[in-house]
Amino acid sequence: MSYQVLARKWRPQFFEDLVGQEHVSQTLKNAITSDRVHHAFLFSGARGVGKTSAARIFAKALNCQEGPTTKPCGSCPSCIDITKSQGIDVLEIDGASNTGVDDIRELRENIRYLPSQSRYKIFIIDEVHMLSINAFNALLKTLEEPPAHAKFIFATTEPHKIPITILSRCQRFDFKKIGLAPLQARLRYIIDQENIQIADSGLAVIARSGGGSMRDALSTLDQVIAFCGEQVGDDEIQSLLGLVDRALLVATIQAVLERKPGELLELVKKIDDHGHSFRQFCQQLVELVRTLLVLKVVDQPGDLIDIDTAELEKLRSLAHPVSLEDLRRLLEILIRTEADLAVSNYPRLTMEMVLVKLAGLPAGIDVATLLQRLDRLEKQLASGLPVIKEKGPVQSSSPPPVDIIPPPEEPAGREVVAPPRGESGDKGWVGLVDFVKNRHKPRISSLLEQSSLMLLELPCLRIGMPAKFYSLADGDMRQAIKNLAIEYFGVDVNVEVKKVGNGEKAPLSLHDERTQQESDRQKKLRENAIEHPLVKSALGIFGGEIKDVKPIDKGFV
Repeated sequence: MSYQVLARKWRPQFFEDLVGQEHVSQTLKNAITSDRVHHAFLFSGARGVGKTSAARIFAKALNCQEGPTTKPCGSCPSCIDITKSQGIDVLEIDGASNTGVDDIRELRENIRYLPSQSRYKIFIIDEVHMLSINAFNALLKTLEEPPAHAKFIFATTEPHKIPITILSRCQRFDFKKIGLAPLQARLRYIIDQENIQIADSGLAVIARSGGGSMRDALSTLDQVIAFCGEQVGDDEIQSLLGLVDRALLVATIQAVLERKPGELLELVKKIDDHGHSFRQFCQQLVELVRTLLVLKVVDQPGDLIDIDTAELEKLRSLAHPVSLEDLRRLLEILIRTEADLAVSNYPRLTMEMVLVKLAGLPAGIDVATLLQRLDRLEKQLASGLPVIKEKGPVQSSSPPPVDIIPPPEEPAGREVVAPPRGESGDKGWVGLVDFVKNRHKPRISSLLEQSSLMLLELPCLRIGMPAKFYSLADGDMRQAIKNLAIEYFGVDVNVEVKKVGNGEKAPLSLHDERTQQESDRQKKLRENAIEHPLVKSALGIFGGEIKDVKPIDKGFV
């Protein structure tokens, strides 16, 4: 007798055998019990999760001689024929091979006839999304007005490709991927029946390789048994599937979190010596870090992660002292590395450098604290309120914010002859220039701002004017300045205009004073900013450089 693969030998024969699809089994059984069986059903889901098996079990339940029943006998002619895929009243059609409208027309002709020996004529169309549009249109009329003796069960992995007119006439059941725990339990039952010896850890590797598919897991199990025989070791499973030992993965992540680059290089050497693919190694690291992240966020992960209970506590203890920010950064870098390894000519070197870099990254909490403190400092300075220094001991990694805006200082860099600022009450040179501005004399006020006050002893007002502007001080300009000065000071004023320049000492003009003050302020601001502990910490973390320093109290441009 020819060998029968495990996926066929242990195919579910009853509703209770459908692993991980209890929601589908219960709904179908309720429909049978209450005599509310629809004429068309759509089973959608990933490959190998039980869609076609559920369709056969449902067909047995409807056509069993003891039924319709939720527990088909499995021994009557109808049940036996369906199990062997030989039922003349239960037709299984491959949608990928029968895509044309002629195939559907033939099906419609067949529907008209009553079942020969069963209760219903049942049509199971697998991969129904492969039908052509014309075939779907030909099927639509039958679904709108089906004969009482006909039932349709469609199965597909891509329900979005089915026309909405077909979907709206079917009861849809979405099959889920099978979780690790029920998948592993089913595999354990099967190998016990087959007298195969496999440890739980090895069985977990096989179940995980199935990716939620029972058929894929059973195919892998078949391969493992063919390679190892009745005694299967964990090392043999790892070697056959090309997977990295789980202990090596955990040791790698632990070395990264404990900042041990030398140990990481040794682990990479082991991976290389075993001949493992570095890209697959990185993929497994990504899955492991995702598991740690889930354990950090969720107390009871349930189906969010695929690990057995024995490994759960170990990984939980590994994730406990690590911050969520560290795990997030670790996951992002490993995902990028996996893509880089696909095109790298030096995969071992790439993996080594990435792991060493990860082991040298500073704790993510420092970055978060730094950003929080900088944000608080920005808001305080922008509000104009004094910066309140934090009390308590100063942490070296994140010192408290300080006010880095210096007070205005006296202008420097040029010998200044200090001009008198007032001779008539509180009126002086600055007041005169502001008075001219307020009188809407922009040409005159601009000229006075560029000029220096040489003497203000009323009634004498001596103005030093740069050589480049001196030509503008003609008779009319001087008279206009004099009239405005008389109006401002309230007394007769004698205005003298003197050309200054070519090394002649003169006080700074109002324009030059403001420019000098702003330059000194900006210089001092940059010095304080560069020396500030927060800025130094940020530069150390991000590895950048200061391009510009802008005072917060003047807003950002």
